[in-house]
Amino acid sequence: MYVTVREDHGAPPATATTAPRRRRVPRVVVTLGLVSLLTDVSSESVAAVLPLYLTLGLGLSTVAYGFVDSLYQGVGALVRIAGGWGADRSGRPKWVAFAGYATSCVARVGLLVATGAGAVGAIVALDRVGKGLRTGPRDAMISAAAPADSVGLAFGVHRALDTTGAVLGPLVAFALLWWIPGGYLTVMVVSLGFALVGLALLGLFVEDRPRVARRDPERAPSADPPDGPADGGWRELASPAVRRLLVVAGLLGLVTVGDGFLYLALLDQGGFAVHWFPLLYVGTSVTYLLLAVPLGALADRWGRARTMVLGHVALVAAYLAPAWPVGALGATVLTVVLLGLFYAATDGVLAAVAGRVVAPAFRARGIATAQTVVAVSRMGASAGFGLLWFWVGPANALLVVATVLACLVPPALLAVRGVDRAPVPA
Repeated sequence: MYVTVREDHGAPPATATTAPRRRRVPRVVVTLGLVSLLTDVSSESVAAVLPLYLTLGLGLSTVAYGFVDSLYQGVGALVRIAGGWGADRSGRPKWVAFAGYATSCVARVGLLVATGAGAVGAIVALDRVGKGLRTGPRDAMISAAAPADSVGLAFGVHRALDTTGAVLGPLVAFALLWWIPGGYLTVMVVSLGFALVGLALLGLFVEDRPRVARRDPERAPSADPPDGPADGGWRELASPAVRRLLVVAGLLGLVTVGDGFLYLALLDQGGFAVHWFPLLYVGTSVTYLLLAVPLGALADRWGRARTMVLGHVALVAAYLAPAWPVGALGATVLTVVLLGLFYAATDGVLAAVAGRVVAPAFRARGIATAQTVVAVSRMGASAGFGLLWFWVGPANALLVVATVLACLVPPALLAVRGVDRAPVPA
């Protein structure tokens, strides 16, 4: 099964000697996207009701919820490199990813019986460990399976399916709560069902292919054997192209604050009622869903690293949107759309870049390392922005980070020049 995009651009009809160029997304990419869709329905339905479940269902304080939410945001980032390393060393990325998805399923079962803040925190941490383990191996399989000139498109297709789950999850949760008021455990049970179907789809229909399924025309194979020396992967990650990518992604991540802060700034302006707040996440996900594939294809043509950096211009505009003289509703819609554009230009595109600046034998580690750097940077950004908000207020805080990010984009653009074409070290 292939998703095919024809690129004739008004050319004459194809003949036996002149055929339109087709860009293909392999079956494994679509299957992994469906696995992610089902898993995201599961995880996002839980995330959408977790604040209500902890504070109203279990009677925990908002301080306890803050502790649980910090685990939800940060634990997965700390184990992504381990998942990538395990996939590279074992040569079985599918089964490392399977272990991650299975770990999250176990966490779903635990949520059905956990009652205290400590127990819920441990279960949430376990769920995020599962996410961290599966992300690098899954993205490495996508990068390895995609044709060399369509990696960005492949990640765009995967992220579009993944984001469809992120849209459906909160809608499923709120539909269940509308049907069964206070039915938090019902949401947990339905969430577990979606997670189990996704796990079965991965186990039964995704091939456990070798890490280097075909010769990659963009680069020569790695000089190291598949298992390589114990430190070979880390030497790969110290190459100039990888270092530049990690530094740029990390610096930009330090001024990438959480979506919730922007939504709270909009709420502070009185642009909408409190009960509409969760739908802002849905709006951002829908925008991401619509733009992920075209921006992934654009990145393949125009430069993946360049697209990833310039995507942060949309984030600068999103920071400034609440202050634009377009009315409360206009500012809300603009912020949601700009955030979706930012994620479509950076999330899958970053993985596409990272997967192509290291040799195939170290691909999972390269992707996981880049994603970890970004996640840890964003954790620091959110913590620092919270203090900045407290000191100077939301409007001034957003203006500060917008200014800093705008100043970082031009040198970041210069720093990533040539990264997409950089040769892999021997």
